[in-house]
Amino acid sequence: MELKFVDPRALKDNPDKARRSKSSPQADALLLATIRAVGIVQSPVVAPEADGGNGYVIDAGHRRVRQAIAAGLEEIAVLVIERAADGGAMRSLAETLAHEQLNPVDQWRAIERLVALGWTEEAIALALALPVRQIRKLRLLANVLPAMLDQMAKGDMPNEQQLRTIASASLDEQKEVWKKHKPSKTDPQVSWWSVAQGLTKRRMYARDASFGDDLAQAYGIAWGEDLFAPADEDSRYTTDVEAFLGAQQEWMANTLPKRGVIVEAGQWGEPKLPPKAERVYGKPSKSDHTAMYLDRDGKVQSVAYRMPAAKNPKGRNGADVEADGDDIVVAAKPRPDVTRKDIEMIGDLRTDALHEALSRAPIEDDTLMALLVLAFAGQNVTVASGARDISCYGAAGLGEHAARLFDQEGRLAFEMDTLRIAVRSLLIDVLSCRENRSDSGVVARVAGDIIVADNFLANMGTEDFLSCLSRQALEAACADTSVLPRQKVKDTRAALVEHFKEGRFVHPSALFAPTPEKLTSWLKMNEARQQPEDDGTPADQDELDGDAIVEPPHDYAGDDDAEGFREAAE
Repeated sequence: MELKFVDPRALKDNPDKARRSKSSPQADALLLATIRAVGIVQSPVVAPEADGGNGYVIDAGHRRVRQAIAAGLEEIAVLVIERAADGGAMRSLAETLAHEQLNPVDQWRAIERLVALGWTEEAIALALALPVRQIRKLRLLANVLPAMLDQMAKGDMPNEQQLRTIASASLDEQKEVWKKHKPSKTDPQVSWWSVAQGLTKRRMYARDASFGDDLAQAYGIAWGEDLFAPADEDSRYTTDVEAFLGAQQEWMANTLPKRGVIVEAGQWGEPKLPPKAERVYGKPSKSDHTAMYLDRDGKVQSVAYRMPAAKNPKGRNGADVEADGDDIVVAAKPRPDVTRKDIEMIGDLRTDALHEALSRAPIEDDTLMALLVLAFAGQNVTVASGARDISCYGAAGLGEHAARLFDQEGRLAFEMDTLRIAVRSLLIDVLSCRENRSDSGVVARVAGDIIVADNFLANMGTEDFLSCLSRQALEAACADTSVLPRQKVKDTRAALVEHFKEGRFVHPSALFAPTPEKLTSWLKMNEARQQPEDDGTPADQDELDGDAIVEPPHDYAGDDDAEGFREAAE
């Protein structure tokens, strides 16, 4: 056996080498970087060339020789041995089998040893062809309690999530937990889940923070970095939960919008709105309020809600009728496919879609006139007669739409586009599908069906809407999709939300077309009203109560919508 320095280009490959499959480009890059940084650590083994040649044949170290040539080395040290009878085949196989992946614990300790010898993290990363972030992660793992590392070196390894929790804790905390859960003779395996559970701390992430660096400094928040998180996301975090939530609360107080309030979150993370408030799931109007709150993760969330209108004073005979004290037993009913909350959401979404369609969808002039008749037939409309003395509100709130049709001299003079804009804005004020006093009833459903307002319905494949559906309704929603029903309802719902994230889902019960039964019932009811019995009421009077009040028009039906109406008219 002899050690020589030779030109690597003069060495010849062994045709009987054991490793014949090609190595990966990543492995070759790692070996090349190591040779450039520290040279060849283990010299290749060569044998004199047979058949009278004066060269050398590689027995072991073909990759090292190739990467030495790629690194531009002029000569390398090789170990010259006598040629075996089998041409070195057994020696090559034995050496290949002896090569084994380094134990992870040994790798962590080896990197720490290199740092102690003066190597920088950047130099180690360059030599091993690894990212600097990976080297820092390995150094963090090396700071695990030595007793735990000894147990891991035996092959008793925790999973990545548990290892991540353990490595992030201090050594003092690790010692306390290890005393309770270290292995014994009767139970040599460690319950790493229990160890990680004892070291788990709630984290608040910087990516969820709405406040800036100024509030972070004011509350003394120091961000740590989660080296186990993906490198392309903000993984900064803090375990000072109180300081994080305090900074979030102050940020909400400083940025609270007009008509906004800060509320608390309920048991399930939902906002606790003021009493009698109605949450707005559609497009909020200018008169709606905003509630800001912190969810379970400490993120700032906001929702819109609407307060009911103040009740009008009642007349002399307007006392409420009190129900008797008899107890009413209500039989248990199966949960319907669409709950009351879903019905309210559908009403809001229908109204937004109806208003959007009335603003932008192509509508013929004769259809507009028919819709106007339907709008005034709605159950949320009170028609004031000019021969009766009514409240000051009356129908005056609708006058702004007619005012557009007059010129500056007070003459009724308008273009056809102006008329269309006035009619559309009037219809928007009148027609509604909301589940409150403004509901127009079946006529609004007919109007939406005529102008195909279904095309303007928002995507209902959201967590808010689907969480209100029953299991049967959720499984029915999977029918025309590639989503298969899961064993758990929440898994089916999550799959549907992911499926419709880029698409659009409309529940069949949200479509505008009313059922034939509802439409027939409404037609019969209004046919009966066309021929009332003669009760002696003069023909020039109707049954309108003098205390009735007509709501003023909505805030969003003003002149700001004129441009959208004009585009639709064109």
